[in-house]
Amino acid sequence: MMQSSIPRLTGIDVSVPPLAPVAVLAFLGAGFLLAVFGVGAAVAFAARRYGPARILAGGALAVASVYSVALVAASLLSRERTLAAGEKKYFCEMDCHLAYSVVRSSREGGMRAVTVRTWFDPNTTSPRRGDGPLTPNPREVYLELSAGRRVPPSDAATNAWRKRHGETASLESSLRPGESYETTFVFEAPDRSVTPRLFLGDAPGIERLLIGHESSPLHRQTFFAVPDPLDETSGAAAGAGSGAARIDDGGRS
Repeated sequence: MMQSSIPRLTGIDVSVPPLAPVAVLAFLGAGFLLAVFGVGAAVAFAARRYGPARILAGGALAVASVYSVALVAASLLSRERTLAAGEKKYFCEMDCHLAYSVVRSSREGGMRAVTVRTWFDPNTTSPRRGDGPLTPNPREVYLELSAGRRVPPSDAATNAWRKRHGETASLESSLRPGESYETTFVFEAPDRSVTPRLFLGDAPGIERLLIGHESSPLHRQTFFAVPDPLDETSGAAAGAGSGAARIDDGGRS
């Protein structure tokens, strides 16, 4: 098996979405106004007060239009990114942030294994939160082999790899502030001439309606670079020397 570990490098991290509190407040505010205008229009229409009903319906349409324009504009202004070694992708949870990074990859035959580290950044919590555990939101994972060609993890190969290496943590495993764990995914990637990229993001859901979120319509996404495995000799030496190849500061696993 050929294996490659990523050395520690200092890079620019990415947050999903950027300015998460602002995006969430904008979504909640727009939803509240839509509800008020919509209910008001329905009540006025039922009371046969058609003038106020038209005004309230117009207000609802205006709120929806402004929000939709902002949603699409943020997407059109976005740019695709590929995170290099040492760079983390932060996801906003309710009261904290989780950071994800690729720590190493390996190859066996036509299969490609990629190990991802999940880290609960203790610097993103408020003092009132305490040390309680957090269960991450559902994530979507796939390997992009070329433009438009996405390969999901092979469940059978991934389960076999984890059983063979004694790995137990999944992306849904709970963790406390400062804790981290590693999760490996195995993909069918027989073409060695292709340089793959890993995508790890929020599973499809309400995030599609958040301004600036990579899941929103037309928005560009952020990927992880997947290093080419070294030759067997140097790969074995790197694996023996680096161990878990932890690249984030702090944390306990």
